[in-house]
Amino acid sequence: MSELAELERLQTQILHRIAKLELSILPSNNSPNKDLPTTTEARLSALLFDAGVKDFSFKRVPSDYYDWSFEARRDILGAASIHHLCKSIVLVNTQAASNITDCSDRQNSKYYVVVVQYTARFSAENVKNFLYTLNNGKIPKKRFNLRLAPEEISHNLTGFEHNGVTCVGMKTDIPVILDEAIAKLNPDFFWLGGGEIDLKLGIRTSEFINFAKPFIVNCSGS
Repeated sequence: MSELAELERLQTQILHRIAKLELSILPSNNSPNKDLPTTTEARLSALLFDAGVKDFSFKRVPSDYYDWSFEARRDILGAASIHHLCKSIVLVNTQAASNITDCSDRQNSKYYVVVVQYTARFSAENVKNFLYTLNNGKIPKKRFNLRLAPEEISHNLTGFEHNGVTCVGMKTDIPVILDEAIAKLNPDFFWLGGGEIDLKLGIRTSEFINFAKPFIVNCSGS
């Protein structure tokens, strides 16, 4: 490991410890002083640390970030490639049986969060086929029709706004699907939403998998 890489690693560890300390001294929801909320970065950092995740980083980006090219986004985040830029999208199964209304059954949930690369073309058909197989064919294929959830529903389920959705600290325990192309990235450190529109989270792939326990699925079309 180069001296610069080692310095960055140590700096990240220090920032994480500061974030966790910040969270510990801020008032809880039961505190009489509710005018001092925790920051998103501190809250999510503490959740990751408590789960044993060590290799992650948060970065702020300019407000016009989404007007930039993938190459410019890659550069400001220090990502390894444009393929390491990913997003989390909330899907709703519009054809689920009437008794399937929540996320209590991971194998047959009303909603899923799918993490895909910005450079990939998402395939809802691949996810449909995966869920059909996951349920051993006991549920008709016509009962799986994955569509992008309306923004209001996505916000209510996750607590995050559009372009800020992340799999950490969601209001609802929504099953996560990770595109297998992300799991194969080299180096194995990718970027996704960080809970706010201008906050991005970089995380070691193996640690993300241990944390989110996603289904790893080929959900990108050719």
